[in-house]
Amino acid sequence: MSVNEQTLIKAAWMARERAYAPYSKFKVGAALENAIGQVFTGCNVEIANYGCTVCAERTAILKAVSEGSLRPGELRKMVVVTETSRPTAPCGSCRQVIEEFANEETEILIVTQLDKVSMRFKHSELLPHAFNAKQIEIL
Repeated sequence: MSVNEQTLIKAAWMARERAYAPYSKFKVGAALENAIGQVFTGCNVEIANYGCTVCAERTAILKAVSEGSLRPGELRKMVVVTETSRPTAPCGSCRQVIEEFANEETEILIVTQLDKVSMRFKHSELLPHAFNAKQIEIL
């Protein structure tokens, strides 16, 4: 069963409302769909020491993994929302984490304050030539 795209977008906006961004005021929400149609959400959590900050995309993925509901190759779709006039794609760290759980069909949708899909990518377009398990397989 696949989740309706608008359902994922709404879930991401709801997650964004829970973001903790007291320093930058830049709130991000994310929602993902796993292989069996379950939805997991995440928001960014800022810490005064920015190195400890966790992005919305990674929060959603880590929640799904910690619930036993996401393994490599099972990320079907992810929506990232920001209240900006320009689309905001995932950062490099998030792209690497997405790579770990994505498959060839995984879509990433970027949604802005206009509540419409501003950008749509296959995950491989976000991180071409990604470092992944294939590079560290032991012969």
